Amino acid sequence: MSTRHLVLVLTEPTEGNEARFNDYYENTHLREVIATTGFDSAERFKLVAELGEGAPLPYLAVYETHGDSAEEILQDLGARRQEREQSDALNKRTGRVWVYEATGDKHSR
Repeated sequence: MSTRHLVLVLTEPTEGNEARFNDYYENTHLREVIATTGFDSAERFKLVAELGEGAPLPYLAVYETHGDSAEEILQDLGARRQEREQSDALNKRTGRVWVYEATGDKHSR
């Protein structure tokens, strides 16, 4: 049974490449991820405040998708990577990916 998932990706630019990083992510990467994975949506956020300890990476991409398992989603994301343009402005060494599975209904106002 297909379940709704959120794929959260924290990233940062490589040194001195923030403008190129943002251009690549907004104008190329998000669309390519949707096209090559079948994810339903993609949206980016920039950290502007924090409460608590730890210094998270400054950029968050949130993808919404449906799948049978988190493992399947991650496998598909990795397997199709070569189909997407890669940029040296994105720091691949520090980036992190998490997959969250919906535990109940989506609530709206």
